[in-house]
Amino acid sequence: MISLPIEIKQKTASNPNIGVFEIEGLHPNYGITIGNALRRVLLSSIEGAAVTAIKIKGAPHEFSEIEGVLESVLDIVLNIKMLEVKLFNEEAQTLVLSVKGEKEIFASDFDKNPNVEIQNKDLKIATLTNKKSELEIEVTIERGTGYRTLEEAKQDKTPIGTILVDSAFSPVTRVKVDTEDMRLKGRVDYNRLIIEIETNGSVTPKDALEEAGNILAQHFAWISDELSGKDKTKEKTSDLTVESEITINVDTKVEDLPLSKRVINCLVENKIKTLGKLIKQKEENVQHFEGLGEKSFNEIKEFLSNQGLSLQ
Repeated sequence: MISLPIEIKQKTASNPNIGVFEIEGLHPNYGITIGNALRRVLLSSIEGAAVTAIKIKGAPHEFSEIEGVLESVLDIVLNIKMLEVKLFNEEAQTLVLSVKGEKEIFASDFDKNPNVEIQNKDLKIATLTNKKSELEIEVTIERGTGYRTLEEAKQDKTPIGTILVDSAFSPVTRVKVDTEDMRLKGRVDYNRLIIEIETNGSVTPKDALEEAGNILAQHFAWISDELSGKDKTKEKTSDLTVESEITINVDTKVEDLPLSKRVINCLVENKIKTLGKLIKQKEENVQHFEGLGEKSFNEIKEFLSNQGLSLQ
């Protein structure tokens, strides 16, 4: 039988955006197997926020010039794309900048938005060259994962003067994976996996690693459950009498519902945090949730039916 690791340690780093983790006691050759999988997920699948559109007053496109501004519009757009932000809301947010006079403009000059936190406030945006110069910018911030190209971002009806940009959503900027042998159970070929993670500050390395582990676990659990032939719905239903003693209402968090761990994780990943939000969803939308198989979908429907509820 393949044994599980025995311990995970986090080393102290001077930079809070860098985390070094050691996973000890991995079965021989599992270090690189687990490490590569985590690395790919960390770099491609951790949710973050990025600039998706820019609107600059007096600049209908990125090849325009603005009087009294040292940089070209293209240079300003490239600078703004480098904004590193943390988004506290599921909805797209707008950052506004309105500056006049001779001065250098930095990311810290954007108006405050309680739903957005700029990580690199010292990022230079542009330079106004005289006292009559002025610059007005609106920046759209959205959530996402991975990388979205300009072609993918294009919309059928983009407002005039709006410059769409390609967006790198991942808050993880660098991942280094290494393995070394260690002694365990009388053998010297067990693995120690060392993962170094650097983020832009909008998420901690620990949280990023935890999320990557959950994403992989959900996928592996789905494969196992779909192929096992076990009826997880029936197994869960047998416990429903005991669980139903818990008071359940529309404000109940999905984590507290008598559903399998795999279903709960899937609902949370799809932004369903309460029973009330779940029952507002259309049945066809829930059926197509990412990571939700047919058995899990039936589990949700049966639970709701037992509660006298249903999807839309």
